[in-house]
Amino acid sequence: MAASELYSKNARVWLPDAAEVWKPAELVRDFSPGELTLSLQLEDGTRVEHKIDPRTNNLPPLRNPDILVGENDLTALSYLHEPAVLHNLKVRFIDSRLIYTYCGIVLVAINPYESLPIYEADIINAYSGQNMGDMDPHIFAVAEEAYKQMARDEKNQSIIVSGESGAGKTVSAKFAMRYFATVSSSSNEANVEERVLASSPIMEAFGNARTTRNDNSSRFGKYIEIGFDKKHSIIGANMRTYLLEKSRVVFQAHGERNYHIFYQLCGSSHLPEFKAFKLGWADDFCCTNQGQSPVIEGVDDAKEMCSTRRAFSLLGIGDGEQMAIYQILSAILHLSNVEVKDQSADRCSILPDDAHLMVFCELVGVPCEEMAHWLCHRKLKTTTETFVKPVPRINAVHGRDALAKHIYARLFSWIVDSINSALKSTGKQHSFIGVLDIYGFETFDINSFEQFCINYANEKLQQQFNLHVFKLEQEEYMKEEIPWTLIDFYDNQPCINLIEARLGILDLLDEECKMPKGSDDTWAQKLYNTLLKQNAHFDKPRLSNRAFIIHHFADKVEYQCVGFLEKNKDTVNEEQINVLKKSKFDLLLKLFEDEDKARGSASRSSNLAGRGGQPQRDTKKTVGLQFRQSLHLLMDTLNSTTPHYVRCIKPNDLKAPFTLDPVRAVQQLRACGILETIRISAAGFPSRWTYQEFFSRYRVLMKHKEALPDRKQTCKNLLEKLIKDQKKYQFGKNKIFFRAGQVAFLEKLRSDKLRLACVSIQKTIRCWLARRKYLRMRESAVTIQKHVRGHQARRYVLFLRWTRAAVVIQRNVRMWTRRRLFLQQRSAAITIQCLWRAHVARKQYYQLMYEHKAVIIQKWVRGWLAKQHYRRAVSAVILLQSCVRRMRAKRELKKLKVEARSVEHFKKLNVGMENKILQLQHKINEQQKENRELSERLSVLEKTRAAESDRQSRELESLHRSEQEARAKAETVPSLLERLSFLQNELENTSREKKDLEEQIKSYKEQTQQVVDELNMKNNLLKSNTDRLNQEVLEQAQQLTDIKTTSESTKQLEKDLIEERSRYQSLLSEHLQLEDRHRDLKEEMSLSINSSKFSHKRTDSNYSSNSSEFSQSLSSAEGEDGSVHTEDELQTKVDLPILLKLQRRVKDLAEENRSLWQQLDKKDEAQQEKAKEAEEQRSVGRTELDLEKLKRQELESENKKLKQDLNELRKSLTNENSDVAPPAPGSLPYNILLDQLSSSNEELEMRKEEVLLLRSHMVRQEALKHKDSVLGDGVKLDFGEMPSLQDHDRTTDIHTLNEDGELWLAYEGLKETNRLLEGQMQEQEHLHNKKYRKLTEEMNKLRAEKEQQEKLLAQSLLLPEDARVEASLKHEITRLTAENLERMEQQENQDKIIRNLKEQLKFYMRKVEEFEESSQQLNSASVTSTPVRPVSIPRKEKEFQGMLQFKEGDASRLFKNLIIDLKPRGVAVSFTPGLPAYIIFMCLRYADSVNDDRRVSTLLNSTIGSIKGVIKRKGNDLEVVSFWLANTCRLMHCLKQYSGDEVFVAHNTAKQNEQSLANFELSEYHQLFGDLAIQIYRQLIKCMENILLPIIVASMLEHETMQGVLVSKPTGLRKRSSSFPEEEAVSVEVLLQRLSFFHTTMSQHGMDPDLIRQAVRQQFYIICAVTLNHLLLRKDMCSWSKGLQIRYNIWQLEEWLMERELSDCGAKETLEPLVQAAQLLQIKKKTEADARAVCSMCAALTTAQIVKILTLYTPVIEFEERVSTSFITMIKSLLKDREESSSTLTMDAKKIFSVTFPFTPSSVALETVQIPMSLNLGFLTRI
Repeated sequence: MAASELYSKNARVWLPDAAEVWKPAELVRDFSPGELTLSLQLEDGTRVEHKIDPRTNNLPPLRNPDILVGENDLTALSYLHEPAVLHNLKVRFIDSRLIYTYCGIVLVAINPYESLPIYEADIINAYSGQNMGDMDPHIFAVAEEAYKQMARDEKNQSIIVSGESGAGKTVSAKFAMRYFATVSSSSNEANVEERVLASSPIMEAFGNARTTRNDNSSRFGKYIEIGFDKKHSIIGANMRTYLLEKSRVVFQAHGERNYHIFYQLCGSSHLPEFKAFKLGWADDFCCTNQGQSPVIEGVDDAKEMCSTRRAFSLLGIGDGEQMAIYQILSAILHLSNVEVKDQSADRCSILPDDAHLMVFCELVGVPCEEMAHWLCHRKLKTTTETFVKPVPRINAVHGRDALAKHIYARLFSWIVDSINSALKSTGKQHSFIGVLDIYGFETFDINSFEQFCINYANEKLQQQFNLHVFKLEQEEYMKEEIPWTLIDFYDNQPCINLIEARLGILDLLDEECKMPKGSDDTWAQKLYNTLLKQNAHFDKPRLSNRAFIIHHFADKVEYQCVGFLEKNKDTVNEEQINVLKKSKFDLLLKLFEDEDKARGSASRSSNLAGRGGQPQRDTKKTVGLQFRQSLHLLMDTLNSTTPHYVRCIKPNDLKAPFTLDPVRAVQQLRACGILETIRISAAGFPSRWTYQEFFSRYRVLMKHKEALPDRKQTCKNLLEKLIKDQKKYQFGKNKIFFRAGQVAFLEKLRSDKLRLACVSIQKTIRCWLARRKYLRMRESAVTIQKHVRGHQARRYVLFLRWTRAAVVIQRNVRMWTRRRLFLQQRSAAITIQCLWRAHVARKQYYQLMYEHKAVIIQKWVRGWLAKQHYRRAVSAVILLQSCVRRMRAKRELKKLKVEARSVEHFKKLNVGMENKILQLQHKINEQQKENRELSERLSVLEKTRAAESDRQSRELESLHRSEQEARAKAETVPSLLERLSFLQNELENTSREKKDLEEQIKSYKEQTQQVVDELNMKNNLLKSNTDRLNQEVLEQAQQLTDIKTTSESTKQLEKDLIEERSRYQSLLSEHLQLEDRHRDLKEEMSLSINSSKFSHKRTDSNYSSNSSEFSQSLSSAEGEDGSVHTEDELQTKVDLPILLKLQRRVKDLAEENRSLWQQLDKKDEAQQEKAKEAEEQRSVGRTELDLEKLKRQELESENKKLKQDLNELRKSLTNENSDVAPPAPGSLPYNILLDQLSSSNEELEMRKEEVLLLRSHMVRQEALKHKDSVLGDGVKLDFGEMPSLQDHDRTTDIHTLNEDGELWLAYEGLKETNRLLEGQMQEQEHLHNKKYRKLTEEMNKLRAEKEQQEKLLAQSLLLPEDARVEASLKHEITRLTAENLERMEQQENQDKIIRNLKEQLKFYMRKVEEFEESSQQLNSASVTSTPVRPVSIPRKEKEFQGMLQFKEGDASRLFKNLIIDLKPRGVAVSFTPGLPAYIIFMCLRYADSVNDDRRVSTLLNSTIGSIKGVIKRKGNDLEVVSFWLANTCRLMHCLKQYSGDEVFVAHNTAKQNEQSLANFELSEYHQLFGDLAIQIYRQLIKCMENILLPIIVASMLEHETMQGVLVSKPTGLRKRSSSFPEEEAVSVEVLLQRLSFFHTTMSQHGMDPDLIRQAVRQQFYIICAVTLNHLLLRKDMCSWSKGLQIRYNIWQLEEWLMERELSDCGAKETLEPLVQAAQLLQIKKKTEADARAVCSMCAALTTAQIVKILTLYTPVIEFEERVSTSFITMIKSLLKDREESSSTLTMDAKKIFSVTFPFTPSSVALETVQIPMSLNLGFLTRI
């Protein structure tokens, strides 16, 4: 396509930049061909004009679409160039914090300078077994790919890790080796994996140092070959090292350090074992203080020294050899401080009393004078004589440093050889994986011989890398059958020839080293003369004659010739070496003996190669020659393996976490060959799509009619229409290959098409919205008009009404004014008349008042005197009454105090007081109301009297005036006298009424005051009672809180019980696996014994501590030849920790048993005392409740203490270095375990006799079998031959402890005891819950009463005082009556219960007497009766008893036909579910009826053994496992149902109760069958897991149900592998079919419904865990559309549960993490409110999982947006205080929930069971 199509407006490009290397820009206008500038706009808005070179016409590189940014594989980018690679790495590293990225076959690893939680064991398990393209990039993915190819192709592999110093090469190599050590297991008895990992700290201490670029820089290269056997388990390793930087021993630049081991040694100099070395601080020695930075921040050299010493010990290097190593290192430190002084220009000397020289000679064991002499002299040999010549000081110092470097180099080589010896495999190595950790391309300001060798090695590795990439590209093209065109790539063979070819740099250097007067200057001139004009890769600097330039593949490097010859020769004074060879120090002699052997072999080879047998003068190889040969050997090794590449990048020089320096990154990308890989890919067809992926992605670009059934032809038609130039793509067999940029062009077309579709949709929607808005506006306008017009009409009507009303008002107002004037005049006339008449009357009244006052005064005075006398008498009487009442109150108080001690009285008082309070309060309210009424009446009377007095005074005044007037007018006297007499009569009547009213008021006041005083007293008393009742309510609330706390603790105990059950089942599973392993080894041993006729060498085998009685029957049932296996086997050191762990477990169980029995006895005694004193101490119920609470707390504390002890034991056992090897004899763990063993021996001695008495007859039978066995004499428990145990006494004790299976029997007994105690604890818990419910009901009742009393009190307060008191009294009487009736009813119930218990006691006593009599008769009859037992069996004609008669010899046939050879499918479909279990139990009933204990034991043990054998052979057959799980559970339920225990016989019929077992108590077999059921259940879960695992990811994540919604993104060279081909795509329907098959199978086999529910819950947990783990580790799955797909799949799973009525089995809850993860993918992720919603929604996800999903969230379409970094930071801040039970990233997919087997009785009648003929059980007879 033309450039104008791509470089159009808004196209995004990259511009070169000095600071950021590349910066983004956007075209402002379209580009036309021929233009010399591009108009661009930067991201900050700046406009720039980019000039185009008219000669090259190179346009700036285009940017990839945003949808491709952040891809896992760089080759998935449409535009492959340097800025695209740099930007993709930057986005992944900084924004997504992902340090790994694929680049084709290369893994790019960027050092984050921060610890990341991505290397835990759960991550290793997640990557194990996965294809490399299926998971996100990781070093574990590369390691898994290498491991898988080694196992699949049977070809050796190599992982090449390279990069510059500080890029993380060593860490990457370390994690790769750790992965191999984790996924593979050692095939021999030694823990090879740990020893391989232990070599790392040693090599880091001796080969790593601090440089200016890295605090832990590897100063050597190493290649580690990890050997594997045929089973792909690690059996050994071998290490090769390259080019140790010896010059660092004597010289360090500023800011650097020497090798770590010197500082570790100085940091540990205070230890006693290092005192003899006379060390000090690192600053005291010349070879450690030159860099002036002896301390690394965050590193403790003393602790690192401890780690180094532990690693030495783990590799088998003893303390003696370690001290020898440290002694040599100390000698090197002292040698560096030896001071050489000038004597003249060509002579020097060392003082004889030089302290450091004396210490050096003392440490290496050589004479001080001789060493001082040869440090300052050298020996010259000629053909005739030898000269000793002094050397100048500078040469002596160089010689001293050369000796130090030589000693350290020999020591380093010896340590490497020792490590290789420790890691050497004893068996045959089948294949290996090599891990190459080698230095990357280096260029400094001053480059010398070391940088030359390093860059030479990188040239070789780059050539190998280019050829491998070129080869893979060619193979891909040939595989797809597309035309192959030669791709031009950079070939660095000329540069390699310049270095290593004949007359190359190395040849000229070796030749110059052989010259007597060779120097660096002469060698430089030879280089100029020979290579300057002949090789384009060689150049000479302009301003220097002692340097040269080589054009490497990464960059051109200038090397300084100074020091090349000296470093290449690596010479050391031979006389100094000879002095050291005379040393008495053994390790020093070993170092130089190895050197002499190497020289001797080299000399012999050179003599054979010489002409005519002439001896060679100098056989020592130069450093360059040695390095070239080792490099060729390395390349041969790498070429013979399949390489895997890891390129480590150092992001910045400041070691800042997650900070990328673009300039440094681009330098390293160029140097490590990443950009060359990109260029090779871009030169061909970098973008590759399968036809289905292309069709799914770009089907939007075609019409519906263009979509043909043939996807390949459809894609061809579409591409021919879209891309005219057919050279831009090629069609392969399965893929379409695109040139660079074509995918971006297709993405542009797709985006344009989608954008046009969006515009069309927006146009239609906007039109619809506008029309809808217009219609709404029109409708609103009409509505507004209607309401406005109505409003105007109403206003007009209102105006008319107002006008009419105004006229009416005017009329009435005028009438009112006239009437008012008339009334005023009339009133004035009446008032004048009234006043005059009043004046006349008052005159008459005053006269009469004067006479009446005297009489009134006399009356009141006499009344007052009488009242005074009466009050004195009343007060005296009240005083006497108060004294008498006080005396009686004191007596009553004493009685009340006595009664207060009783809880019953306290309860009555509390209840009565509340009612009394309500009554008194009610009475107070009534009296207050009456008081208020009287007060109101009094006030009314007073007002009336005052008005009357005023009126009378006015009348008197008027009378006075009338009298005066009367005197003046005599003619009016008679009428006035009559008036006066009338008024006098009225006045007398008024006075009498007034007097009566005053007396009534006074008496009422006195009564009211008395009532108020009484009410105040009662009120105070009620307040005190109320306070007391409130206090009691608070106490009851506190008791309720205690009860809630107890309930919570009970729930915690239940949770602990579930966890303990899960741990027990896990331990049981481990134990059964060890049993199987033990049995397999026994079979192998017996076969080897039979084949070699006892002449073989004894091999190790596992030892099992389980010696139960059914092991013999198991072996006989499994083997068809009937060979007898013995129980005694050799015990290897592999299983000693298991034995000690079981013994310690037995001791803990015994201690827990005793403590629980003691607690149970205490509780029984307390219950008995409580039963005896129930009638006497009924009032102290609360005290007993508190006592029970304290006892329960003590029990909980004891239980917690026991659990803590058990956890400490587990930690002490699991913290060992290995789970399969015992600690070394004499070590601290070994002594601790022996102490524990002795204590367990003492504890088990107490139970030994009891176990022997219970199992003596079984032990005798086992002994007879051992005696008659063929191998009885040849196979014995011989602990003395164990290589790990040298103390024969202790091994004898172990043998004695476990003989005859006593340990297992004791362990089984203790488990049975613990089950009984657990049942009793459950009963106690049931009683506690019952009491708790009663207390809760009582508390609710009290609360209701309290609320009722509060309600009544509130009502009474509203009543008057009299009514209030009466109401309170009535309520109190009613409450007391109800309480008395309730107490009487309770007493009657208690009496009835007591009578019933007495009758039951008498009944049981009669039963006990009858049983004792019958047992005595049976005992006497058994002594005298004949041994024919079947005669005593009652028999009825034609009535079956549910038993099957069989002979003893038919037992093997029974198990063979019924168990071993039975086909479950036919039995499950045709016959009764659980038929084998019923048949076996009917046979067991027959053996029980004849009282044959041996037959019962054989029957049960052989059943267990046969079922185990079937599960072992056919454990992968789901139907077989499900069938025998159902039958095992049914047989276990039958044993319980017919055991006769009251707990199990409740649901039986009368006939079933008659068929209960009569002679044997088989409760111990309940646990055995329960353990067997647990084993089969776990095997069933494993079978289901193996079936589900291949389809979970494909169905839940990969399959796209909604094709129109979900789209795929372009991928790189590492295509994601689907679990199934396209035509067999796995959908969620396939998963549901598997689940339905599981459910149907279990249902057909008659499995218990509760067990089916538990299995379904486990299946759904596995689905959730696997799906969520892959979601967390796959970036391409974290998108909105994938969340929609997951939620749809989960909905289908939930529908499946609802269809089968399994919604409440707990399976939906296990899917909650996956549901929340899918919701997290779809929820809005922008604002703070969104963040809070995410935190509240994702309660089932951990913080790490939430952050990981948000970080991996990747848009699949252009319209989605990435999650911003600020939002993720906000989520972290909101979740930082969140408490989480687990901090791991992934879910534990291997977790299996603990299983329980609830008792399920059978309704099948045994007498109705028919035996089908197809089972071939004709030898069984129904009885």
